[in-house]
Amino acid sequence: MSLRSGTGGGDSICNTNYELYYNGSMKTVQARLDEESEAALHQLTSQLGWSPSRVVREGLRLMAKHHGSPRRKKRKIIGMGEFDSGIPDLGSNKKHLEGYGR
Repeated sequence: MSLRSGTGGGDSICNTNYELYYNGSMKTVQARLDEESEAALHQLTSQLGWSPSRVVREGLRLMAKHHGSPRRKKRKIIGMGEFDSGIPDLGSNKKHLEGYGR
């Protein structure tokens, strides 16, 4: 892992080596972190004893759980099932629609 930080002409470089063992199906993702995010990542890795990758994976899982997966959400029809007419076959019996819209 190589992190570059700093402003202007003098960039500071931090090289950290990790031995990673992972399932071959995992994808590599690169992210740019501001100083606050970098500090949070460092604090979490130190506090939890996790690798930066694990911190990011767990964070993504929490975000996905909180916000839900778009594939899992069903589109809701506004008002569907919220009103009760008292007529059990209102949507399937054509007799109830006679004269409607005329």
